[in-house]
Amino acid sequence: MSGKLLYLVGASGSGKDSLLEGCRQRLQPDHGCFVAHRYITRAANIGGENHIHLSADEFDMRASMGMFAMQWYSHGYSYGIGAEIDNWLAKGVNVVINGSREYLRIAMHSYPNLIPVLVEVDSESLHQRLLKRGRESETEILQRLERHRQIVDSLPANIMRIDNNTDLKHGVDALLKLIDSLAPEPMKPVHSTH
Repeated sequence: MSGKLLYLVGASGSGKDSLLEGCRQRLQPDHGCFVAHRYITRAANIGGENHIHLSADEFDMRASMGMFAMQWYSHGYSYGIGAEIDNWLAKGVNVVINGSREYLRIAMHSYPNLIPVLVEVDSESLHQRLLKRGRESETEILQRLERHRQIVDSLPANIMRIDNNTDLKHGVDALLKLIDSLAPEPMKPVHSTH
């Protein structure tokens, strides 16, 4: 019995953190699914993600002790997914994580039950969201959008897609529908026929 790993990818500004937070608030035991937190060396008040902040030394110590199921380095920060997900998956629980597009191939190799999920936002909306966020210059934003286009072109053909162009509720509903469709059998809700 092994749970499925829903591996969310999407450009910076596509709303992955907001989707996961909305999802976390609405998950029920019937879904048989947990949303994993990320461990990041970025301060807790930067970026809007509900992550667990670790100093670089804490991160390295955990990494050296095998406390991460996955880890990568991006944009000046170290990111980790805790080894607790392996325990959850082994118990048949599905897990949703906010993954790295660059790390996806490694993750797919390590987790045969991985389901890649792309959070889609059209380029113009993404451009506006990144401008509004105010973390990067126009040139950096354009470079980020181009890099995202190249990465999307290289994603596996079987990737699931969540449209997050409209309001957040629509995106959260779509993600929950996907989670519900993958719920382990004993946890699937029993619907009355009358």
